[in-house]
Amino acid sequence: MRTWENIFWLGTKELRSVMGDAILVALIVWSFSFSIYSQATAISETVNNASVAIVDEDRSTLSRVIGTALYPPYFKEPELISASEIDHGMDQDRFMFVVVIPPDFEKHVRQGRQPKVQVNIDATAVGQASLGASYIQNIVIHEVNRFVMRSDDTTDVSVELVERRAFNPNGMGMWFSAVVALLDQLSMLTIILTGAALLREREHGTIEHLLVMPLTSFQIAMAKVWANGLVILAAFTLSLLIVVETILAVPVAGSHWLLIGGTTVYLFAAAAIGIFLGTIARTMAQFSLLIMMTIIPMTMLSGGMTPIESQPEIVQPLTWLLPSRHYMAFAQAVVFRGAGFDIVWPKFLAVAGLGAVFLVSSLALFRQSITTRT
Repeated sequence: MRTWENIFWLGTKELRSVMGDAILVALIVWSFSFSIYSQATAISETVNNASVAIVDEDRSTLSRVIGTALYPPYFKEPELISASEIDHGMDQDRFMFVVVIPPDFEKHVRQGRQPKVQVNIDATAVGQASLGASYIQNIVIHEVNRFVMRSDDTTDVSVELVERRAFNPNGMGMWFSAVVALLDQLSMLTIILTGAALLREREHGTIEHLLVMPLTSFQIAMAKVWANGLVILAAFTLSLLIVVETILAVPVAGSHWLLIGGTTVYLFAAAAIGIFLGTIARTMAQFSLLIMMTIIPMTMLSGGMTPIESQPEIVQPLTWLLPSRHYMAFAQAVVFRGAGFDIVWPKFLAVAGLGAVFLVSSLALFRQSITTRT
């Protein structure tokens, strides 16, 4: 009983320290609000308002139809230019795409020939350039086929592909980006806060005061875990309800309580990693370098940026050792697919087990690390 009482009072001291730091509070607020909103809305998986120009050397009905098919919100209103203006316009970043329709284009289409349409692309923005080129190709092919057949009807084929999208019927990329951004901020801030809290005690000289008190390394570490974890959990919950669900309108298909419960378990694991890094580092500069070496792989290999199956085969087995990989799978199952505890319980155990391993490892090094002088 005395052990948990000590953990509680040490944790309240840590809470006062965190809440009394205005810069740190501002960082937490920014990370769970503006940062998530910008990351969810800035990265688009579709072409949006791409600037396009047309060099119409045919001046036919078909060429005009192709020009009018490029319309917002995918493309801006096409601008009609001459061939001599292409290089100058693209050098000045006026156009991302320039479609050149050759002379006698409609005539050759009527004759059953295969005329070529040239598309000049500014590939500075690689993603938009690749998607936009595909859009333009499909639009040109569609308009040419409709012109030839004089109808929107398609020919009968033996197989008809029927597409049904589950969990995200409209294919909103923002849904996925918002949740991934929220989980990334959760990992980063939890590790940083817990590790920095331990180093702050050392740099301020207060860690020696704790060592002469009847406290164990477990009590000191757990106090920092629950205090910093509570702050991040509160920020996570508010961000989920206000930013993700209300402002970005991302629906949560599963149970909020299940998601928060899984997040609590993951916070324990992430905080244990922070304590582990804090025991290794001697200074805040060393801790910052360790953070870069830890958080970037955890983010890239969690399955949020790219599916685990798409990653190099030599790396995939290593992802099983990352709590972020299991938590990302758990959160996506709850948020997008509405999974219940009967489905995600293995992820619960994996995250809790990895967290326990990191905590035990950090406690084994704790006293030796904080009493060692460089």
